Formats: sequence, structure tokens, C-alpha cells
Amino acid sequence: MSSLRPGSVSDTTPLQRFESQSSSSEEPSSPTAASIIAAASAASVTTANHNNNNVKLDLQLPTFVGSSLGNHGGGSMGAANSKLPLRGPRQIFGRILMDLCLLSCVGLPMLGFSLYGEPVKLGFFCNDSSLRHPYKDSTMRSWMLYLICGALPASMMLLVEFFRAQDSRLHGPFQKHRLGSGYHLCHLELPFWLLECYRKIGIFVFGLGVEQLTTNIAKYAIGRLRPHFYTLCQPVMLDGTTCNDPINAGRYIEDFTCAAMDITSKRLKDMRLSFPSGHASFACYSMLYMAIYLQRRMHWNRLRMLRHLLQFLLLMFAWYTALSRVSDYKHHWSDVLAGSGIGLTYAVVVTCSMW
Repeated sequence: MSSLRPGSVSDTTPLQRFESQSSSSEEPSSPTAASIIAAASAASVTTANHNNNNVKLDLQLPTFVGSSLGNHGGGSMGAANSKLPLRGPRQIFGRILMDLCLLSCVGLPMLGFSLYGEPVKLGFFCNDSSLRHPYKDSTMRSWMLYLICGALPASMMLLVEFFRAQDSRLHGPFQKHRLGSGYHLCHLELPFWLLECYRKIGIFVFGLGVEQLTTNIAKYAIGRLRPHFYTLCQPVMLDGTTCNDPINAGRYIEDFTCAAMDITSKRLKDMRLSFPSGHASFACYSMLYMAIYLQRRMHWNRLRMLRHLLQFLLLMFAWYTALSRVSDYKHHWSDVLAGSGIGLTYAVVVTCSMW
């Protein structure tokens, strides 16, 4: 039996013994998971005792994500999951309720203006030709405006956010949209793109409410008469005279009644809400918001021309809506200009922090 040198046993690590066994004529047995882990621990101990032997073993164990997202995870995925604790239906509905309360801060005043508000009653001059235009139906009906400026932007944001989530080129492998949103409902975790849609649409709706509230405040505070005022109202003074009588030429009339028999109280109230244009502010806000949104969120190079085409169509719709309010004699040109300015300003302010 050959003599053993001192320290020869301690200088041989389990990995070296495994390699010597592989080089011999004997066929080594297949290593198990326990043997690999034991080899790794023995290698770390041997490295600490003998600085000359630089043995390093890095084991990539599989990542297991449990129901708590992070309690059983490992590696970078487990670290990322630990930052996203699951929130149940209570947190979901709590957040929705809070957002609805914030929206009610602008929605309830608008409802109050519509039901109980009375505009300021301004007078007029009988020789004011800007108030003698005929009455015409609106080219851009209210339901068309709500559909194109409300439902269409929401649908476009859903599509863009969904396809952004499917495009791996826009995100890294461990981005939070691949791990989910952190909210679960009925034992299913909501995808991150759905949370992004909720955020973007919520900001859009809140900005729209603030913009419309600003427009309504101006409408009721100014009380400007619409261009079709004479045609719709046919004013009669308290002394029974009309604007056709020479006595009223050049007079500023404040006390009058409408002689038209078919005029309703709603139309009589709407007759004084010319400044600013609500249709123009609504359309300009929605369309500019969507144009900026597409510029910042639609990043596919092959669809760049399509993005520019959509932006052009959106802005042209806002432009046409504003022009139609003048051609339909619903507003004066200054009303449309002011309404467009309000909508464009709020669209820029709301989207300035969008990424």
C-alpha cells in the first residue's frame, strides 16, 4: 500500500474526485440533485479553507411561483414577484370606488348645471344682425359626438395596450407586464395591459369631465345668445312692441318674452348657452388627446404611416366639428375659437405626464 501524503485527502474536492472517476475505466453513476447540492456546499467550504483552489459552482435552480407570488420564488423572477403582492377584489373595488368619487367631483356639478342651472340673462340690440340667422339642425349630432369622441378613443386605447403587451421588443423578459398587474379577481390575476387601459381611460375621462365643467361654467356665467336667437324666440317687449317697430331701433333690450308658441323651456335655456362651444371643446380635447396618445404609445416602425394617418383623421374630425358649429348657426366664430382653445389646453395638460 502506497503511503499517503499529508493533506492529500483534504486537497481533493468532491468535484475533482468526480472528474477522476469519469476519466477511469469504470462508468460513473448518474449524479442526483442531492449529490450536486452536496458537491456545491463542499466546494464552498473547501474554497474558504484553501484560497489557492478557486472552485466556483453556480447552480441555477428552477423558479417556483406559488399562490403568494414571491414566497416560493427564486432568482430575479422571485425578487420581482416579491414586489407585487396580490390584491384581491376588495382592493380592486376600493380603487374603483375612489376613482368614481373623484369623478363625481366634476360630474355632479355638471349635472347640477344641467338640471338646476340658469344662465345669465343678457339683453340684445334689435339691429344686431349676428342674431338673425336661421335655425338649422346640427350636422354633428350629440350622439355622434359621444360615439366618436368617447367610445372610439376607449376602443383604440384597448387595442394599443393589448398589442403593446404582446410585443416582446418593447419590454424586457422580466418586465412587470409579464408578471401580471398584482390584482386578482375570481382566482385569476388581471394582466398588466388591462391595468394600463384602466389608467389611460380613467385619465382621459377625468380630463374630459374637467374640460366640460370649465365649458359649462363659462356658458352659464356669460349667457350669450345664439346666432338663431331671433328666429327661435321672436322676442316681444313688455309694451307689446317688436324689433320691427322704429321705437326699438338702437335700444338695448333686456326685458322681453318669446312669442314663439312651439319653443320649450329646454330650448329657451339652451338659446343662451352660446359661449363657448361645448361641441368644439369636446372634440378638440378628445382628438388631440388621442393624437398625443398614439404618438407616445404606438411605437411600431412598420405602422408609423398608419399612426400618422390616424392622427390626421382625428385632428380633421375636430376641425370639421368646430367649423360645422359656425355653418349650422349654433355658435359665433368666437364661441368656437374659445371652446377649441379650452379643449386643446386641457388635452396638453392631461397628457404632459404620459409615458
